[in-house]
Amino acid sequence: MPEVKSIFREVLPKQGQLSMEDVPTLVLCKPKLLPLKSVTLEKLEKMQMEAQEAVKQQELASKEPSQ
Repeated sequence: MPEVKSIFREVLPKQGQLSMEDVPTLVLCKPKLLPLKSVTLEKLEKMQMEAQEAVKQQELASKEPSQ
């Protein structure tokens, strides 16, 4: 492949300041932690556990007097 000569040539200042163009880059954010269970799901599970315990207690209470 033949080399393409650039139309523009690089010019560096002999005096003064050399400035560089700031290129925007991606910034990664801190990951957000999501709960494994929602608050609503936890409340429903708690209510279900309480209901199961109440049923067990009622079953035990009904079995005790008959014995």
